[in-house]
Amino acid sequence: MKKATGFILLILLFAWQFYTAYAVQRFPKPEFDSGYVTPQTLLPNPRASVLAIMDVVVLLTSLSVISWMVIKKRWRNGVYWMSIFSLAYFGFYREGCVCAVGSLQNITLAMFDHSYVVPLSVIAFFILPLAFTLMFGRTFCAGVCPFGAVQDFVALKPQKLGTRTKTVLGILPYIYLGLAVLYAATGTDFIICRYDPFVGFFRFNASFGMFFFGTTLLLSGIFIARPYCRFLCPYGVLLNWISRFSKYHITITPSNCVQCKLCEHSCPYDAIDKPLLTSSPEEPKTRLRKFVFLCILIPLLAFAGGFIGSRLHETLAHVNYKIRLSEKVMAASDKLTSEESIELDAFKSSGQTNEQLYAEAREILNKFYWGGWLVGGFVGLVFGFMLAGLLLKKYNADYVPNKANCLSCTRCVDYCPVK
Repeated sequence: MKKATGFILLILLFAWQFYTAYAVQRFPKPEFDSGYVTPQTLLPNPRASVLAIMDVVVLLTSLSVISWMVIKKRWRNGVYWMSIFSLAYFGFYREGCVCAVGSLQNITLAMFDHSYVVPLSVIAFFILPLAFTLMFGRTFCAGVCPFGAVQDFVALKPQKLGTRTKTVLGILPYIYLGLAVLYAATGTDFIICRYDPFVGFFRFNASFGMFFFGTTLLLSGIFIARPYCRFLCPYGVLLNWISRFSKYHITITPSNCVQCKLCEHSCPYDAIDKPLLTSSPEEPKTRLRKFVFLCILIPLLAFAGGFIGSRLHETLAHVNYKIRLSEKVMAASDKLTSEESIELDAFKSSGQTNEQLYAEAREILNKFYWGGWLVGGFVGLVFGFMLAGLLLKKYNADYVPNKANCLSCTRCVDYCPVK
């Protein structure tokens, strides 16, 4: 019943957003052909600043309420209704912006380009979820992030994934994070925002490609719970790391586990660690050999990843506008499209010489070369640690949420008979 209610509310929110968008755009803007000149605005409109402050207040309040519901009250219904509020406010009302997921690009660009100023509201959206995660686990994912909420409502028949499948798909968020940081650091693009699969739904202005991408994620989310959160979200990588050190975290049972196994299949995200009943499941020599093997393998994987990333630097750099422009200037001919001709005319009118443009392009390529080493090495290192997690099992006596992967949705709480 709860799943059906959430799905119906989601449809109603989409319908309302479509109605309001149509109501605004159905009449064309007035055209003044009589020489009328729009007067200059003398004072800035304070509404944007007020909205930014209100967004931060709502975010802080929502994080506080959801953390209280998860840690103190262990209240699944409260998390459910909080998700509806977050989807309505941060999703359809604020149209998915500003969001914590995309804010890491602003922070990255500001770190590498000191002329870029990050608004305080963006800094707050980046830091506040991380701070709450350090204290209470991934409560931001539980019921504050609108991207997670919209997927949570369509998770009607979630299925379990195999360990190998989860490992292969689990590397994608790290690749996405590395590329997002690389493109933001070089001032190339904000790819998280450009390829956001859900903002187009919130604003009803998605291109066909992004509409198809978002629809595919939502349809697959019926059977694979929260595919974007688990296998794409770059901000989720940061939350994953920080949640491992959270001071307080949701537990399945409020006291001693009675090993009833009722919670074993309750988590649609497969984030419950099952008991490993023996503290030494392997011979010490076998475990030592695995450890030595990983100590050799992980640095090799990091180097191999960095080497591959450096070899791909020209391909990665081709997204940069300056790189494409330098190629067009170098290969200028009479057979240019109208768009390319406009770009070349704009470049010529800028007063910049070809040599200056080529020098900028070489500098950008050099950044991508070293960035490719760093991103590739980072991905190789992550892959190595994932293999280490599969080979070296951790002793565990009870059914406990995996602090890194648990989204604090509190579903497992309802299955526990210990109250």
